[in-house]
Amino acid sequence: MNTATAEKIRQLFLKHFELDERNLQPDATVESLGLDSLDMVDFIYTLEQEFCIRLPEREMRLNSLQEIVNLVERLQEEQKQGAITPAP
Repeated sequence: MNTATAEKIRQLFLKHFELDERNLQPDATVESLGLDSLDMVDFIYTLEQEFCIRLPEREMRLNSLQEIVNLVERLQEEQKQGAITPAP
């Protein structure tokens, strides 16, 4: 896991939601943070913009902070390898 990616995602969560930073642990679930599906739709858009990636719909059901970090890193790696086209 890239700690820079994890930290950037943590900072995005703090910027977009009124959360206690102590609760943003890798195993923290979206539900435990008090976020609903509408919150996550908005946040996914933010992730796509910040990391220049496109999250496939099948990947939209993310449960934990660690899962989000893993997905972003995987999509970035696939993009570098030319497996996917970068988001505009």
